[in-house]
Amino acid sequence: MSFAFELSLKNIKRRPFRAAAMAALVMFLTFSIFAGAFTVISLQNGLEGYRARLGADIVVIPNSAKGHGSVDDILLQGITGAYYMSGKDIEKICAVEGVESVSKQFFLTSAKASCCSSRVQIIGIDPKTDLTVMPWIAESFSGEIGDGDVMIGADVSLNESKTVKFYGEDYRVAARLEKTGTGLDSAVYTNMATIRKMAKDASSLLETDAFKGVDINTAASAVFIKVADGYEISEVADDINIHITKVEATPARSMVSDISDGLSKVSGIIGALVAVVWALAVVILAVVFALLSNERKKEFAVLRVMGAPRKMLFSVMCFETALTSLVGAVAGLAVAAAVVFPLSDTLKASLGLPFLMPRGGTVALLGAGAVIISLLAGVATASLSAGRITHSETGLLLREDA
Repeated sequence: MSFAFELSLKNIKRRPFRAAAMAALVMFLTFSIFAGAFTVISLQNGLEGYRARLGADIVVIPNSAKGHGSVDDILLQGITGAYYMSGKDIEKICAVEGVESVSKQFFLTSAKASCCSSRVQIIGIDPKTDLTVMPWIAESFSGEIGDGDVMIGADVSLNESKTVKFYGEDYRVAARLEKTGTGLDSAVYTNMATIRKMAKDASSLLETDAFKGVDINTAASAVFIKVADGYEISEVADDINIHITKVEATPARSMVSDISDGLSKVSGIIGALVAVVWALAVVILAVVFALLSNERKKEFAVLRVMGAPRKMLFSVMCFETALTSLVGAVAGLAVAAAVVFPLSDTLKASLGLPFLMPRGGTVALLGAGAVIISLLAGVATASLSAGRITHSETGLLLREDA
């Protein structure tokens, strides 16, 4: 162990409060860098996942769905409810010029009662025509979705028997789906035959009015459209809205664009806050190190009189700063992880945007990067003060202290 390093350790032990204050500043710096970068990357991951899932060109929902939220809310947050368009309206949609293919989805909310395992959103799809859910399901399940099978989102709890109960019937869980960072992670998915059976069971068991006047065998809650080549998506959507009065058609790209704009604004605000906090923390570090260096003029002057070279004194200050900054950076990373990870679901809900945490490798790189940046910032600011003090004349330092 070098003499400079050993002296640095003794100085830290002799003045623990000074070292703790320096470490706290670096901890704050690391926390802001990691938390900000983690949030921005999670938002970007969520948007990419949402784009990958939204394979349709146009989404059509009945006008009665407007009370449950926007199309973005329905698709992004998994907000479903008892709203349906008739089979006749779906036939009209299929007949619109420019519509190449359609895929229907049927929404059902399970009851919070003894008849059901839990209150979740159940979404019925047609595996043969589906444009949005099947590419996502294929990442976790390669088999056929049989009658009575269900797929659960990443946030849905599962018992040891790997079954869920809806309206008095047990259904086998065929797969747990990959996390998307949206409200759809709390939903359950099945084929059309199964969800129509669930709807009939709900109608008879609960005597609900949700299906009053609705033909469960032909109705749907949403229709996803693939537009034929040569047709403008916006024109086909306008055509549907003009000629079919009970539904609302929305181009999918406009939804992605709206979400992307919202994400850009949020990311920009977070990035700006991180930059301001980082700059403020660095300035404070520089001021603190300058003040601490001025307080230690006599100490350095005495060491110079005793024959200590300037290079050694410079090394002592750098070692002290590096050690305290490293402790502060690691502590800041630990605090950030303890705060950010548990609150990610709350943050996702409050932002109302797709939020998908990065994988372990990316998180590790973010953590390492935050620690390195904070460590370099601390050492760099300390080096400036150390260089100014160590290159001052010894006699002048002694006269100033006197």
